[in-house]
Amino acid sequence: MDETEGLETLCDFMRWGASRLRAAGVHFGHGTDNPVDEALSLVSHALHLDLPVPPEFFAARLTPTERREVVALLTRRVEERDPAAYLTGQAWFAGLSFAVDQRVLVPRSPIAEILEKGFAPWIDPAQVNRVLDLCTGSGCIAVAAAHYLPHAEVDAADLCDDALAVARVNIERHRVAQRVTTVRSDVYDGLGCRDYDVIVSNPPYVPQAEYVDLPVEYHREPRLGLLAGQDGLDVVRRIIAGARRHLRPGGILIAEVGSAEQALTAAYPGLPFTWIDFVRGGGGVFLLHRSELPED
Repeated sequence: MDETEGLETLCDFMRWGASRLRAAGVHFGHGTDNPVDEALSLVSHALHLDLPVPPEFFAARLTPTERREVVALLTRRVEERDPAAYLTGQAWFAGLSFAVDQRVLVPRSPIAEILEKGFAPWIDPAQVNRVLDLCTGSGCIAVAAAHYLPHAEVDAADLCDDALAVARVNIERHRVAQRVTTVRSDVYDGLGCRDYDVIVSNPPYVPQAEYVDLPVEYHREPRLGLLAGQDGLDVVRRIIAGARRHLRPGGILIAEVGSAEQALTAAYPGLPFTWIDFVRGGGGVFLLHRSELPED
């Protein structure tokens, strides 16, 4: 017997999808944190509906074709274990929609909250004219910085050509190509003498031992965007080491290190890290002023 027999409405299929996701033990960590929201994102995508779905739509009956498409997408999520964003080709970050695929990490950094405030209160947004997004990936941080700071110019730097290709798609999507430039750079190596008011980064920071034990969904993402040596600090060390040289007076460095926070503070006992609190949750993001950074 078909387990979807008797399901008719959008609400029916969302509830069924949530039950399937929970029973299958899929991992939620790429934009949603529970099976109901994950099911809603997949069902709405299959039905070509934007979120949030109007409440009156939940009682609407699906056509036979729509039922097949919804079931197929939910089944793929269970069986293939790709993050939902890869199945829909879209992820939301800082209130903006971004194109994503397996060439880039799924955007999910709490840094979004800082971008939405134009880096305030850590620096006066009116004084931020040049921003560097290191390890840009999909370009979500760079594009959001340009969106919330409409006077600023932004460099979106990454070592990976595939990632930069995706970033350029998102730069064009949000019509910020006149102010956001992609740069192929291994941390600072491709930037020459450029300097900035803000350097912001969500770099790789997962230690080797932790990476091995991550849920399947994370292993669907580019290894280069996650893995960062034995202690997770391989890239972060280079970011800290060169930041002062590329920051203007009064500038700031903001970077996410996630679970490597303890290792970082142990490695740099003399640095006065400011660890940022977030209203919407998340952590492991530090801030350093240029004057607090070590000489290059």
